[in-house]
Order: sequence, then C-alpha cells, then structure tokens
Amino acid sequence: MARRPLPRLRLGSTAGSSLVPLVRGRAFARTAADGVADVLHPLVALSRGLRVLATAGRRKWVELPGDRRGPVFVLVVACGFVLFLLPYGPLAAAISLIGAAGWAGRGRATTEPRTPGADGAERLRTLYEALVPYFSAAEDPSPLYSHGGDWSKAFDSFTFDEGGRLTRLHLQYPAYFTDGEPAARTRIEQLLYAKSGRGREYLFEWDEEANGLTLTVLPALSTTIHAQRFVTTPGETVLGFTDPSSVQRTLPVLAAPETCEESADGTTSGVGLEKAAGDGPETHDVPPVVWRTGPRSTEPHLLALGEPGSGTTTLLRSIALQALPHGEVLVVDGGGTGEYACLSGRTGVLAVECGLAGMLATLEWAGHETERRLIAANRARQLRHPPPEDIRRPLWILLDRPSVMSHLAAADGRTDPQELLAVPLRHGRAANVRVVVADQLDAAEALSEAVRSHTRARVVLGPVSAERVAAVLGTPPHTTPTPEVPPGRGYARLGAGPVHRLQVPATPDPYDEAASEAERQAVLRLLPAPDPAAPADPAPVGG
Repeated sequence: MARRPLPRLRLGSTAGSSLVPLVRGRAFARTAADGVADVLHPLVALSRGLRVLATAGRRKWVELPGDRRGPVFVLVVACGFVLFLLPYGPLAAAISLIGAAGWAGRGRATTEPRTPGADGAERLRTLYEALVPYFSAAEDPSPLYSHGGDWSKAFDSFTFDEGGRLTRLHLQYPAYFTDGEPAARTRIEQLLYAKSGRGREYLFEWDEEANGLTLTVLPALSTTIHAQRFVTTPGETVLGFTDPSSVQRTLPVLAAPETCEESADGTTSGVGLEKAAGDGPETHDVPPVVWRTGPRSTEPHLLALGEPGSGTTTLLRSIALQALPHGEVLVVDGGGTGEYACLSGRTGVLAVECGLAGMLATLEWAGHETERRLIAANRARQLRHPPPEDIRRPLWILLDRPSVMSHLAAADGRTDPQELLAVPLRHGRAANVRVVVADQLDAAEALSEAVRSHTRARVVLGPVSAERVAAVLGTPPHTTPTPEVPPGRGYARLGAGPVHRLQVPATPDPYDEAASEAERQAVLRLLPAPDPAAPADPAPVGG
C-alpha cells in the first residue's frame, strides 16, 4: 500500500504565515541573550578577577615561610581595622578591590607559544633523538619518541638563555618507562646533563603521576656571606645557606656589596640576594640550613667530609663561633696546622689541643665529663629538681682530622683517640654534649664504627661525584655536582631529611694574611673576650 506524501507548507498559505512570528521570536531571543551577555560581562570579568586574586593570595600564603605568617596576618588585620575606622575607608577598599578584580579578570588576547630559533630547534631535535632509545619500545603502536619524530609533542615548554643554552625544559615520557627505578632515572639525568651542557648544576624534578620531567639550571649559591651573628635560638646552628625552594625559612644576613658574581659557565651567583646599592653591606633574607641539637634532637652529632681545601675546617670554625655564646667548646686539631689558634685562651674555650698526649688526655676527660653529666641529670630527675646549671650549658667537642690522630696513636702503641669518643657519641644527647668530626674523604674508611653510626647529620664539601655523595649521605643529591666549586660548597643532609645544596659562610683564620681583610675582621669581632685565667694568647700563625 503506497504511503501518501505529507502536505508541504507554503509561505503564502495560512500555515506558512504562522511561522513568521516563531522566526521573529527566535531572533528576538538571540538578540536578548546577546544583550544580557553584554550587560553581565562586567560581572563575569569581576568574578574571574576575584578568582585570580584569591588564587594568587593563596599561593603567596603557601610560599610564605612559617615564621613570617604570623606578622603578615597581624599586619593585614591591622590594615583592615584602620580602613574600617576611616570615614570612607570601607568604600575606598571596595572600590580598590573592584578595580583590581576588573584588571585581573580582563580579557587577554591569546598569544602564540614562543618557538625557538634555528639553533634552539636543532638543540631540541638532537636532545629528542638522544632520548629515543630510552623512551621508546618496539611494541608501542604510536610511540611518543621515534627517530625522525616531532619533538614538539614531547617537549611542552622550554627556555633558553642569551647564549642559546637550555635553562629550563619540561618533557613528557611514556607511561611504561620505569621511572620508579633509580638506575633508569640516573641514565636519563646523565644524558640530559651531557646534552644540555656540562659545567652547570641541574635540578631534575620527576612527576610520576603525570609522566613528566622538568630540568632546571640552578644559579650558583652566593659566596659573599661571611661569619656573623645569625638570628637563631639556642640549640640552632647555621651550617650554611641553600636554595629558596629547599627550606621554608629565611634569615637576615649581611653580605658584601659584590653579591652577584658570574661563574665560568655563565650563571650568576647570589641565590636569594640582591645586588647592594650602596658601598656598605646590606641586609638580605637568605634560606639557611639549620642544624638543631639538644635533648630532643634526632641528629645530635655531625660528620663533615671533603677534599683538601674544600672548607671543612672553615665549617668547624663557623660552628665554634656560633656555639661559644651559649656553650663551651673543646677543640682537637689532628692536623696540627694551627687553624684554631685564634680560639686559644678565649672565654668558653676549654682547650685547643694539637699534640697526641694532650689529645688523649682531653678526650678522656670529655668521656668522664659526659658520665658526670649523665649522673647529675639522673639524680636531679629522681629528686624532681631541675638539672644543675653546669650541665645545662652545652659542651661542644670539635675534632679535625681524627684519622691522623689514630695513625699516630697506633704508631706509638697508644689508645686510639676515636675509641675515647664512644661515650660522648652514645650518650651525648642526654648529657648535652655535641660532637662534630671533620676529615678528608680519602680517610673516611679510617673512621671508627662509633663515629660513623652516631653522626647522622652529614656534610660533604668540595667537587665530589654523585656516587661519593650518595655513599656519605645515604642518598644521591637531587642536582648534578659540578667539577669546580668554590671552598665551602657542597651538600648537607640532616638525618633522614632531604639533601640540600650548601654554601658555608666564609670563616677564615683571622691570622691568615692570605684571607680577605673584611672576612678576617668579621671573625675577630665574633671571638669572645680573652679568659683572665687562661695563659697569654699564642703568636699568630700564618696559613
């Protein structure tokens, strides 16, 4: 049975004429919607701007160090209270907020992503081709990395310096890459280090969830910070200074006017410092590496290793100058170079020993003093009395080059001085005794088991490979060590914490004429007054 066709509507008919109002209604609705959008566009821009301002404020609050959040919060509340008291304060604040939100939420023209030049594109293509054997598999039907492939699909963002060298690169890698294996990561990092340019320090940030890797060139740490009184509490010792992204705290320090120096690789030193405007020193906020000691510390003792001339002796002098205002210091110089002669006869310095007989007698006394402090503290706790005043003051035992002392003692048939450290190392935290040992890397095997097992705070200084850093600190550094570093540059790790880049403040021997006069005077100003009961100061020793 054939179907009858539907009747067609003709515009000239009555039914066709009835559609005209419908078409006109749709046009009117569209026009009204456009008008409403135009009217509400300022509100949309304001809401977008408020969201941008709230996100920026939240990010600034998270990045703010913990010790500065309280003052900032009080300042904001005080400013709000003052605005509330002013006659037109709330109105002016509302107008300012609306203006800032409108400016932040204004429509921005979309800009095309920057494309590298011919040299930059060639560098990225070479780097992409070098990564193909590591980020590709034969079973992958659509590989992200393939020979002759498009590198722009794998490299999301990149930045070049004025010389055309990479300073930042973010790349994507396939999900089947074994990014959880340290060996696989190390191969990729070594490849990127070699292809991006040697002689610079790189930071690698792996994002396992998003399958992304970010390479960043780190600027050199500042070497212009000298010894000074740091704003710390008793029980806190500043080992040096690090990157702003590594710690959540900053300290005000005085730095020399030349706070920005250019290294051989073209990077600029002075992380966290701004170039001083005047001729004299200026105060800057710099992120420190703070070593906390005391009865509740999990790292009461420190071990510092380094190559000759890397700055381990400078680190011990810096620790001694910071410990003297709050405690007593006992120095044992195994090298016998006279680097600690400036501390002899000073108030709070119990002894500075260089001979073998004096070292053995001093360390034996330190063991007995540790036992006496333990007995006195235990007796005070049993009687529910506060600890005696003589054991509240910390005792610092600083040993430089103990391996040399052990060799001399073995040749003379005497007791190994490191064996006398067993009691202070084992019971030092309860007795308020801190032990700091510094030695050279090639003599690390000569350290006793007690020294290696009880010094959980570690420092490595000098041009050291990543493998040797990992052997000392227990984990590899998060950056690539450079072959040439200034004295005092290295890595630090406190217990099971992260590895920090470290620059020890310049603390030379004030009797060393080869040192800078400003740095020598800074050390002399920190030395305590001579002890009236001590013998006369020794003659200055050069070098």
